[in-house]
Amino acid sequence: MNNDQLLRYSKLIMLPQIDIAGQECLRNSRVLLVGLGGLGSPISIYLAAAGIGELILVDFDKVELSNLQRQILYGTKDINCLKIDAAKEHLVAINPEIHISCINEKLDGDALINEARKADIIIDASDNFATRFSLNNASVKTNTPLISGAAIRFEGQVAVFNPSNDNSPCYRCLYDDEISIDGSCSANGIFSPLLGIIGSIQSCETIKIILNIGQTIQGKLLLIDALNMEIRETKLIKDPDCPVCS
Repeated sequence: MNNDQLLRYSKLIMLPQIDIAGQECLRNSRVLLVGLGGLGSPISIYLAAAGIGELILVDFDKVELSNLQRQILYGTKDINCLKIDAAKEHLVAINPEIHISCINEKLDGDALINEARKADIIIDASDNFATRFSLNNASVKTNTPLISGAAIRFEGQVAVFNPSNDNSPCYRCLYDDEISIDGSCSANGIFSPLLGIIGSIQSCETIKIILNIGQTIQGKLLLIDALNMEIRETKLIKDPDCPVCS
């Protein structure tokens, strides 16, 4: 590391659990982030600032005025711009040392499997069950950890799925793939600070897994009620009949 890098990451390097070796590990890591909305905004900002070496950003929407209440990655000048373009500009301004790759289309099939296989972590910051199930399938097939987050109204949840652990459940163990609830913000509304809480937890778990430090919430479902500021934890059990991971 050069002097500028040592200064930029000094507060992380000061932590004995991270040190210079851990910072180098972050610099050599590759994270696949799907969704650049309310969750993807804080996640991408924290990971870019932390020095994740390569971020693969996936989103095909444009910035709308109604996004700005919660999607803190964008400003008024970004309205009608592709989220991918606006996000990259913002993140490079935060940390020009990291490499950012942009995918401005729906990522599925072999293309998703290929990106998942090259990633150290998959982060699900999407807002629909179809994408969540696809990412889960890719996670299990490629043995890549998946960090899942969701939020609606005043409630949110976070979970970590690690298919390399034989006892770890997958997202399909939690939800049946026939679920048809419309979980979008546009249909239900969202308390914007909740997205910052959930996204921050997702970025925290990402860094911990990359560095292999501390305890993650693997095997648990973290439930957050922002209206009453209550956080509950429930144990997730692997479904022996799960069509994806069993």
